[in-house]
This record gives sequence, C-alpha cells and structure tokens, in this order.
Amino acid sequence: MTQTKLRVADVLAKRLYAAGCRYAFGMPGGEVLTLIDALEQAGIRFVLVRHENSGGFMAEATYHRTGAPGILVATLGPGALNGINVVANAHQDRVPMIVLTGAVDADEAQTYTHQVLDQPQVFRPITKASFTLSAGAALVITDKALAIATEGRPGPVHIDVPISVADTMVPAAHEPLAMRPGPTTPAPGIMLDAARAALAHAKRPLMIVGLDAMNDDAGPALTAFAEKFGAGVITTYKAKGLMDEHHPLSLGGAGLSPLADKHLLSLVAQADLILCFGYDPIEMRPGWRNLWNPAVTPVIDITAEPNRHYMHQSTYPFVADCVASLAALSEGIQPQATWANGEIAATRAALANAFPVDEPWGPAAIIAECAAALPADTLVSADSGAHRILLSQMWTCREPRALIQSSGLCTMGCALPMAMGMSLVEPTRTVVSFSGDAGFLMVAGELATAQELGLRTIFVVFVDASLALIELKQRQRQMLNTGVDFGLHDIAAIGRAFGGAGVTVKSRADLRAALVAAQSADTFTVIAAIIERGAYDGRI
Repeated sequence: MTQTKLRVADVLAKRLYAAGCRYAFGMPGGEVLTLIDALEQAGIRFVLVRHENSGGFMAEATYHRTGAPGILVATLGPGALNGINVVANAHQDRVPMIVLTGAVDADEAQTYTHQVLDQPQVFRPITKASFTLSAGAALVITDKALAIATEGRPGPVHIDVPISVADTMVPAAHEPLAMRPGPTTPAPGIMLDAARAALAHAKRPLMIVGLDAMNDDAGPALTAFAEKFGAGVITTYKAKGLMDEHHPLSLGGAGLSPLADKHLLSLVAQADLILCFGYDPIEMRPGWRNLWNPAVTPVIDITAEPNRHYMHQSTYPFVADCVASLAALSEGIQPQATWANGEIAATRAALANAFPVDEPWGPAAIIAECAAALPADTLVSADSGAHRILLSQMWTCREPRALIQSSGLCTMGCALPMAMGMSLVEPTRTVVSFSGDAGFLMVAGELATAQELGLRTIFVVFVDASLALIELKQRQRQMLNTGVDFGLHDIAAIGRAFGGAGVTVKSRADLRAALVAAQSADTFTVIAAIIERGAYDGRI
C-alpha cells in the first residue's frame, strides 16, 4: 500500500537512499533518534562509532568505494562539534558528504540554552552550504544538498535537523528533482586554438594530474591521451592510481617529498608544454608554488573551478570537464616524437633508486614487505606523518582510490577509520591501514567498532614512540627536542584487548609471517612494527 504521509526524516532518508547512500556513521543522541530510525527504515545502515571524527572518515571511505556521498550523523552541541575536523577535511579533500546534525526547535532555542549553539554558523565556513531542514521543503533541501555536495569540486553539505521537524508528518509528494548538467567543453575560439597549437608542437609534454580529474573518473581518457602524445604523468597523492603506476609514462605521486621533488621538478623544468589536468594544488607543499613562467612555457590548465589559489598561473586556463576537454584539445592533432632522450624512463629509474626496497629493516622495509606479501588489489589507507610520505612514493597503485589519505588538511588519526569504511563496503578484499603510533593512539577506541562489525582489516603501525616528521623538522632547525617523544606502548596488546589479533614485529621475517596470518584471520589484526627513532632520516 502506498504511503500518503511520511515523517520529514523519512523524506530526507529516502532521497539519500535514492542517491546511492547505503551507510551512515555517528553517535546517537536523543535529538537524532527519529533521523537514525528513518535512515534504517530507508535501507541505509547506521553504524555506531566511538567518535564522530572517526565516523566521518569511515563515511569518506564509503564514498571512495561506492561513489555515493558519505553520511555523518551527530547530535547537537558536543556531537556536532566533534565532527568539525573531519568536515573541514572533506571540504579540503573534495569529498562529498552529507552532515546531519540534531537541533532543538527554533522556539525552544529562545529560552533553553543547554548544549544549544548556532550550528549552521559553525559549519558554514567549512562546508559548501548549510541548511536548516523544514517540513514543507524537506525533499527540495535534501536534493539541493546532494547536488551541491557532488557538483563542481565535491564537498560536504550540512543539514541541521530540528527535533519536531524530523517527526512532522507531511504528504508523500514528489517534487521534481534537479537534473545534473552535462559535461562542459572548452568553448571554440582563440584560446582553444592556441592551446591546440601548443600541444601540436610539443616535444616534451608533461601532465600534472589532480583531484578534479579523479572526481571526473578521467583515468581511461588520461591514459589514452598520455600514450598518444608521449606525455609523462605526475599525480598528486589523492590522484594516485588514476593512471596505472606500472605504466612507463607514470611518474607516481608528488607533493610532499623533497627527495622525490628533486627528480620531478627537474623534469618539470625540461618540459616544453605543461598540462595541468584537474590539478588542484591544495595537496602540494610550498615547493610547488610558481614552478613555471606561463609566458615562456605554455601551460594548459583544466579545472573544475577558476584559479583562486595563485599557487601557479597558466597560459590557457579552462574551467571545464576533464574528459571532454582532453577530447577537444587532441582531436585531429598528430603528436610529435616526444622525450627523445629517454628522460621519462630515466626519471622513473631515479625515483626507484631514491626509494630502495632492500633495506634490512626500517620503514621502507615494512612498506616493501607489505607490498610483496599482500594481494595486488589490496586497498590501503595512510595516516599523516613521515610514513605517509614514504608510503605514497613507494606504494604502486594499479587503480584509482586504491590508496586513500588526508592530503589537503593532513589530519592525523584518519587511516584506521578509513580502512574500516573500505572493509565494510568490500569485506572480501584485503584492506590495510598504515599509521604512526601517535595517530593510531588517537583513534584506538575504534578497534571496538571493528570487532563489533566483524571486520578483518589489517592495521600496520610504525612504532617509534615519536612524532617522527615533526621531530625531524625540529632537528633540521637545530631546536631542542621538545614535545615530540612519548612512551613506548604495547600497541599489539591494544589490538588483542579489543578482541582482535595483535603481534609485534622487529624483522622482515616476523612481518611476513604476521601478514600471512592476518590474511587468513577471522578478525582484525594489529601489527606493531618497531623501528628506530630517526629511521626516516634521508628517506623522504
């Protein structure tokens, strides 16, 4: 029997389900009970987490595996504020996320102040939009939120849900929903003609590829274009795997490693055409600022939004769809014989030599051993810290989003919940997170969530009892050792205490055995890999 009336919360939940959302994460409070019930009734599984920040990272991971926006649910006051970091992270990492917060009714807020604050005002600077749900426009508001979250450069959208509004019964009418616009193509004209001419004459073309291209699913078009024109391909860390990194034109990820930059920036300087393909420099360190003179070297810039960052400028800027733009640029153009002196192959070799895999023990040995022992289609998450820089250079991705991380905001504590989100969506695939011990300890309570969900995630922890990257910077500036070292804790025992497997390793053989066992375990596994302090010196 067709329902003639629905709760407002049901209207919202059904629209989210229609958008492909199947998971929501959060910590309930009395103000969101109707909302959570509506999500479950609509077919969206609500997952109880130990902290809203972790819930947001799990939600992000489901987006990376399903393509549907992640959902974070938080009750009013402290619950909503606990999610501030992960929402800001989604904003900077271009992650579509619907953030649902409980709220007291407007009339009630005038005389009742306990836990009450202006939540839309809090979220407005770190989201693409903030709405307060109303009964008469619930479907329109939800549809607007989904459109805004996914259009252009994706990002989070906040919806404040007053208690009585969620429970209000409304007619089950279906207003017309917004249609997504088709892809935009660079307009014919002088600038497009000039960009095409520059491409036609290029003998050393180089592509720098970023998040916009990843969000446009531009991998096949990127690979075909690079092969046709012999263009070397550098990606940001978030765009790793958009082109198979085993490909001879792939130069891997860039942005945070001075050791890698020494080779990559040399190649950039030799290019006679630079194509910034969906390149969003929010991921890049200052060393990538103003690397070229667009009046001397032709630079084609294809982005989802106009350049307001001023990290670089271009000769031919296009705000357009990545795939459609490549087609418009390359149609009918015959490529030159490019990079005739083997510069791309030489750079690939130099990068491989810069990050050797044969050390007896240490962070590089841990990464190399994991790459050798785990399946080729393993899904990986990386926390922020020195290990992330090394991992992003050494780990080879064969598909998009095979290695996810916090790159724009560089938030610590993200890897463990991100890996859990991926495991939840794809339980049959091997999923491993790489964390430093400091980042792991921030979110160790979520191991209880992993146990309750029956996840078989592998958590590899680099244990050196130090904030290694910050300690390295401290020494480089000849400062006293202050506030970067802490106690050496039994990380493996923490895993066992939460119902998983936990093992401490100090050699390649120990690590290989632990990885083999973890892949056949019926629970999650924490592998605590003990390394020396200062083990990253000269390696990143």
